[in-house]
Amino acid sequence: MLRIEDTDLERSDKKYEKDIFDSLHWLGIDPDESVEVGGPFAPYRQTERTETYRRHIGTLLSSGHAFYCFHSEEELELERRELMDAKKPPIHVCEYRSMAREEQRTLYEAKGKAIIRFKTPLGEKIAFSDLIRGKISFESDLLGDFSLAKRPEIPLYNFAVVVDDHEMQITHVIRGEDHLPNTPKQLLLIEALGFPVPKYAHLPLLLGTDRSKLSKRHGATSASEYRRQGYLPEALFNFLALLGWSPGDNREIMTREEIIQKFSLERVQKAGAIFDVTKLEWMNGEYIRRKSAKELTELCLPYLKDFLKFSIPNDQFSMDYIEKIIALEQPRLKKLSEAGERVEYFFREPVYPKELLRWKDTSDAEVGESLSLSEKIISNFQFPISKEKAEKEFLEAIGEGNKGKILWPLRVALTGKKASPGPFEILEVLGVREAQKRLERAKKLLLL
Repeated sequence: MLRIEDTDLERSDKKYEKDIFDSLHWLGIDPDESVEVGGPFAPYRQTERTETYRRHIGTLLSSGHAFYCFHSEEELELERRELMDAKKPPIHVCEYRSMAREEQRTLYEAKGKAIIRFKTPLGEKIAFSDLIRGKISFESDLLGDFSLAKRPEIPLYNFAVVVDDHEMQITHVIRGEDHLPNTPKQLLLIEALGFPVPKYAHLPLLLGTDRSKLSKRHGATSASEYRRQGYLPEALFNFLALLGWSPGDNREIMTREEIIQKFSLERVQKAGAIFDVTKLEWMNGEYIRRKSAKELTELCLPYLKDFLKFSIPNDQFSMDYIEKIIALEQPRLKKLSEAGERVEYFFREPVYPKELLRWKDTSDAEVGESLSLSEKIISNFQFPISKEKAEKEFLEAIGEGNKGKILWPLRVALTGKKASPGPFEILEVLGVREAQKRLERAKKLLLL
């Protein structure tokens, strides 16, 4: 079930809701019940459930478990600062908690504005058994009289989720450990409303490689951004599943079906889980290599279009040609977004400084001789040429000579890059005629 918790009107926007749905669908996580598909517990947007909240707020007010707080924001902020300066917990135990119900109502009607708070019992211990962390307890005196709603129809988080979880028959509340401080508040609300208590499981927080809480400086971003960067949904799904959980063996690459079958809360760890982007890239590369050349080419096309600024395929570049190019880079790709920069030289003339043509400390004259030898060898090729044939011809021509002295300038002339696939693989895709043109341009560059 996917519930949209949008009661914070300042931070809620339909574009964020769309991003949630798009990201989940991309990851292959399709809700059985949601705003999109409906279900027996609709509506699934909290802003459309105001009458339900109003009814339960009325119950809490009538029973004396909730009350109106008339303190201004300025007064509450001043109190918070004074408590912090005194090194005391910044909690609010409200003086209005003891005001008679009728007096509260009269004052509320006169002022027309108040926060609805829960009357937290004092001197109690709130304990529960967490499915991951075992027995946990909190002192009620450290909670204060926490807020439930700005108005009866505008609930805040702790109240709204308790009501919705009950109304939607949620049995297990599984969430991050940063929600642990919310649990005692929700348990008090559940008791006051007479609801059955769900089972709680608090997952470990995601940490950066420096073991601090994951943040943007560690590369944390949205699922849609990882998608834009060229991560595959199956790789991200696999990676996320293994954060804080282990299947019990050393396997890291697992299908969605295997993960679902193996998953259990018993194997979720308590310690924080390291979100290692380097490992994610490795895993994404493994999934990329499992794709067929045709499938991977289709996935890479958007990145080629963005980079090269023309329609692909077209009269100049066929899908067969593009597929050969992508297959050449497939063993090296970690993200789809790398494809454009890596294969640029197949689509347009490379630009590079002439110094890049030098193998170690060779002179311009020696580089020129090397390029001329490559031209001579290639001139005897018939298109199409296989990489095996090209390698055989070059190695026979070089003999006992320095291979790097010949092959480095050749590869740079063909690609314009310090690092790329080998020159023979490139020759097979690029073709004899284009290779000859690029060798001639490289020789002219040496004269500048």
